Amino acid sequence: MNYLNPDIKDLTQLGKDKREEYLNADPFPSIVFEDFFNEDVLNQVLADFPDLSKQKEVIAYNNHNEKKFEAKGEKYFSDITKAFTHYLNSQPVLEFLQELTGIKETLLPDPYFVGGGYHEIKPGGLLKVHADFNKHDFTKLDRRINLLVYLNKDWDESYGGHFELWDKSMTKAHKKVLPVFNRVAIFSTTDFSYHGHPDVLTCPPDRSRKSLAFYYYSNGRPKSEISDRTHGTLFVNRAEIKDDVVKEPVTFRDIILDIVPPVLIRTAKQLMGRNKN
Repeated sequence: MNYLNPDIKDLTQLGKDKREEYLNADPFPSIVFEDFFNEDVLNQVLADFPDLSKQKEVIAYNNHNEKKFEAKGEKYFSDITKAFTHYLNSQPVLEFLQELTGIKETLLPDPYFVGGGYHEIKPGGLLKVHADFNKHDFTKLDRRINLLVYLNKDWDESYGGHFELWDKSMTKAHKKVLPVFNRVAIFSTTDFSYHGHPDVLTCPPDRSRKSLAFYYYSNGRPKSEISDRTHGTLFVNRAEIKDDVVKEPVTFRDIILDIVPPVLIRTAKQLMGRNKN
């Protein structure tokens, strides 16, 4: 099955051709592609997209009026969606991303879809500006690239839901991307690549903002891209907007990571591993 737009003849070459545009994007490396996938395939993916608010095993972010829903892994994927997502985690796509981003470390997919897969935001919802978690929960690999596939047909500008890219000063969004059908956004994830859609979604009550999210990792990364510790999502305030930040609940794990030196954590894990054996 050809998952790509038939006009894309050489995916790896496309990555090479678009590398400079990607690397020189403002405010951080990113790019947007139009009509990237085979429309027939994506139509079926959209037709099979469930109402996540009515499913039992989903992650629901209802604090601060976010109204965001996220499926866990492949549980609700149809056969065509499963095949499509597996393609996005395959060798041709990884080689394309390697060429596009210029990342030297080998890129790896996430077959667990931790934080990825189906995403849906309901009317009145939003997603505050943030930088993403920097380590995979299971593999401990470094998160490097996000690829977002938008699935919203006949999406009017007035509905909002723009994907926004902000600079470090948080004074303005340098790029705003309307989440229309078959539009793809790709960007590098660092501790300073601030993004989100921070304004309330105003689509009709029978509509929602649907997307598929794919994250890619490497074993190691440049130190300049991250802070000194493993962390979850980092929410940030837009300048001159009061109470704009969202704080995730503080867990015992967060406290340990903050106060215990990494070398002690590694030693404890090694000792526990030995005890199990």
